[in-house]
Amino acid sequence: MQNKKSLETALISSLQELLTDRQRQISIVVHTNPDGDAIGSALGFFTVLHRLGYSKVSVIAPNAYASFLHWMPGNDHVIIASEKPGVAKAAISNAHLLFCLDFNGFSRAEQLENALANSKAIKIMIDHHPQPEKGFDLIFSDTGVSSTAELIYEVITALGHEDAIDLDAAQCLYAGIVTDTGSFSFSCNNPRTYEITARLIGKGVDGAHIQRLIYSTYSAQRMRLLGFCLSEKLVVLEQHHTAYISLTKDEMQRFDHKEGDTEGIVNYALSIKGIRMAALFVEKDDCIKLSLRSTDPVDVNIFAREHYNGGGHKNAAGGKSFTDMHNTLMKFEVLVSREFI
Repeated sequence: MQNKKSLETALISSLQELLTDRQRQISIVVHTNPDGDAIGSALGFFTVLHRLGYSKVSVIAPNAYASFLHWMPGNDHVIIASEKPGVAKAAISNAHLLFCLDFNGFSRAEQLENALANSKAIKIMIDHHPQPEKGFDLIFSDTGVSSTAELIYEVITALGHEDAIDLDAAQCLYAGIVTDTGSFSFSCNNPRTYEITARLIGKGVDGAHIQRLIYSTYSAQRMRLLGFCLSEKLVVLEQHHTAYISLTKDEMQRFDHKEGDTEGIVNYALSIKGIRMAALFVEKDDCIKLSLRSTDPVDVNIFAREHYNGGGHKNAAGGKSFTDMHNTLMKFEVLVSREFI
């Protein structure tokens, strides 16, 4: 949240007042291509609200997400806007309170952008990405936390409802922290992250079991796709400390690609000695999607914002290119040669 304690208290007081009426319709929305932190935050918060007696709560994702996140309690309640656009937009337009989790600008929800902007609901942002945009009535923003899931825990606790975090909610929040820290390998130098993790484990979370659910349920075809990426599609630009992998739609179809199969592949490129920035380019129907990762001091958030209409964190960001794969890769190599000599 904010560093100033008085402002933090004022924000929590405002949120407490908004949540006084348990009959209000509440919609929780996450960003497009939701990851473990987005879904874990949303379902963790949904579960707590439900336990507290809020019966009119919707969870909305702009599009489908990886099957290895479907185990989370509450998953069956998620409305996928790309599959049920009318239902999703009605839930947004009819909401009294609109929680935007793990994103800080309406455009990050893409096809739901207009519905969010036009909603008459009170809009509350809870997020840990830098440079939040306008349009929100209450902003809980802290770039120093590991994940939005960690921030959700802090907000729930500040509201006085830590006891409402049961095992179901704890599992979701734990999953959000685990996935956004790469199993505690980055963005996790704050002792508070481990204190919260310990509290969640104290509620019965089996960390080893969740690790298996998220990272040990890949299909054989997904593993073959990973092998193809590393053996055939990995490009290393040693002089620029950069590596990248690209995948066309045809290449993904060869391996019976499913939603989430490319998750984490970019990290393999970053694990090469001497590499400071890694990129994954994935061909979609209307664009080339970029996933960017880096080590200090390279800031891929700025890189994505300046060149690919994207953004994220300093060391993890994303964006889009609206030309073909060949020209996208050529432009990327030119940009890298200029900026990372």
